[in-house]
Amino acid sequence: MEEIVGRFDFAGPEMIFDQTEYYRAEMGWPLAKRFFSAEGLVDPADLVEIKVRSAELEAEFSVQGKRTVNLDPGYISAERLVLATGKNFTHRIYLGRGVWADLTLIFERGRFRPLPWTYPDYAAEDVLEVMTDIRNKYLDQLRLKRQEER
Repeated sequence: MEEIVGRFDFAGPEMIFDQTEYYRAEMGWPLAKRFFSAEGLVDPADLVEIKVRSAELEAEFSVQGKRTVNLDPGYISAERLVLATGKNFTHRIYLGRGVWADLTLIFERGRFRPLPWTYPDYAAEDVLEVMTDIRNKYLDQLRLKRQEER
C-alpha cells in the first residue's frame, strides 16, 4: 500500500473484527483489523485509482481464490470519512471504474458520528477515536502545507 499512497505515518492498534461474520467463509476466523494513514496529503480525486490498485493487491495475496487481506482505502477531511467500495448502494456515489464513494462518518459537534448506513465496526467508539486521531494529523498536515505556501 505504501507504493500506492506513500509512506505511512500512522499505524493504529490491531483490533478484533467481530461485528459481522461476512468474511468468515473467505478469510477464516478470528479476524483483526488495523487502520493506517499516509504521510502526505492524498488527493481525493485519486480514490478510484487507489481502490483499483488495492483490489489488485488483495488478488495478489489471495490463496486459492480467497482473500487473505481486505483493503478498504478512503480519505479523511475535516468534515468526513469517505471509503471506496466496489459495491453499489442507495447512498453511494459512483466514481468510475467500478468504484463507489461511501460517506461513512461525518464530523460534527466536535466528534465523528456514524450515519444510518455506517458499518457497525466503523461506528464503534474505538474506531471513532482512531479516526479522530487521523483527522487531527490531517489538520496538522493541512496547516503546515498552508504555512509553507505563504
